[in-house]
Amino acid sequence: MALIDTHCHLDFDAFDNDRAEVIARAQEAGVEVMLNPSTDLANAHGVVALAQQHAAVYAAVGVHPNSSTQWSADSAAELRQLAGQPKVQAIGEIGLDYYWDDAPHDVQHKVLQAQLELAAEMELPVILHNREASKDLLAILLEWQAGLHASNNPLAQRPGVLHSFSADQAVADKALAAGYFLGFTGPLTFKNAPELQAIAQHAPLERILVETDSPFLSPHPQRGQRNEPARVQLVAGKLAELKGVAIDEVAAATTANARYLFGIEAQQ
Repeated sequence: MALIDTHCHLDFDAFDNDRAEVIARAQEAGVEVMLNPSTDLANAHGVVALAQQHAAVYAAVGVHPNSSTQWSADSAAELRQLAGQPKVQAIGEIGLDYYWDDAPHDVQHKVLQAQLELAAEMELPVILHNREASKDLLAILLEWQAGLHASNNPLAQRPGVLHSFSADQAVADKALAAGYFLGFTGPLTFKNAPELQAIAQHAPLERILVETDSPFLSPHPQRGQRNEPARVQLVAGKLAELKGVAIDEVAAATTANARYLFGIEAQQ
């Protein structure tokens, strides 16, 4: 059984004391690939370096909405340079966050749109953060995607993923209809998440990714502990239970989905 954790933050200081061991445990658990997005330009350099140090680790580079106020006139050029480095497979983690409200909404919109333009230019899919901003995020994404279609950009067929999906069924339906993947994390395993579980149950398996968002969102029964990529198998197991299929089927499908979306080839 091979799995891909399409979203983990291995560069965070929660892993400073045992990062190599965490990566080794993931591989022992069948996690072939771990995709590590950045949250700002400062840590993007470390994310890229980490991917180059470990064969199983890949990178995404981007500025998280809560870091939007750090964006400057030079940021796009710096991000472009980083995105061109080996093993950088996506632009992310980008999006909108109206829950923490660490940056004005208009600033978040400007920074998101700048990064979507870069993703289109480099034909790299996007990893999207959405917290209580579904209406605005979908409007921006659909306008961006219309431009991709109009310019025959191949990214229009594989635009990205709504990471750690937590919105409602209507948002899921619109995202799926537009060609986006849905990423599910530890909360899928929580007993108090029937709506999220129903969304995962009804979403096509060929449009689902499994994630940990390590070190956050540890799945049941390790809820509240530091999370790590090895536990993506618990998310996959819950997804298999919800869909009434074997975990091997979920692993094969979500791994194929991740390889297709992010252009990660299987190791020979």
